[in-house]
Amino acid sequence: MAKSVTDRSGNFIIICALILAGILATAQLGRTDSGPNPGSVAPGITLKNVDGQMVSLSDFTGKKAVIVVFACNHCPYSQAYQDRLIGLQKEYASQGVQFLLINPNDATKQPQDSYENMQKRAQEKGYPFPYLRDETQEVAKSYGANRTPEAYLIVNNKVVYRGRIDDNTEEAQVKQHDLKNAIDLALAGTPEKISPALTKAFGCTIKWR
Repeated sequence: MAKSVTDRSGNFIIICALILAGILATAQLGRTDSGPNPGSVAPGITLKNVDGQMVSLSDFTGKKAVIVVFACNHCPYSQAYQDRLIGLQKEYASQGVQFLLINPNDATKQPQDSYENMQKRAQEKGYPFPYLRDETQEVAKSYGANRTPEAYLIVNNKVVYRGRIDDNTEEAQVKQHDLKNAIDLALAGTPEKISPALTKAFGCTIKWR
């Protein structure tokens, strides 16, 4: 009889552990390293820009490359890369490259990331690219984004690079210009030579609902 009680107790513990694991897994939906890796088709995007207009990824079909960057207002990492992204857009605009910044953060957790504050930031910095609001966070989930900033280089509707912009928030200390190098290879018509095509993004975690 004692053994039977022990067995039932052990089974109960296992069942509880499985239930807890399921709950934790469910709580982490949208926060995994899922989404399109290099070689995969880029998920569609249709979001509201800070000028009130709807912007879609398909609007830029004629571009040689589109760079989707998940970013935000409050994160110091995103702030550190603002000027670099502005510089890259201005440098490559004439070569058919388009940047799209997307803010997926829950504004109730980070009021600085509200739509109104996005409009202010875009105006203050003179963003030369759309700054889009992912209110439902569905786009961030479809891309498997986890950090701000996190970049996706898209060529012919396929992701050819995913990850960090470069290797250091201090611009003077950057040694690996990952995104810039990827753009250069894409424009040269050799996106298959991008290496590494997948890097680990670093920054603030996306503030999920």
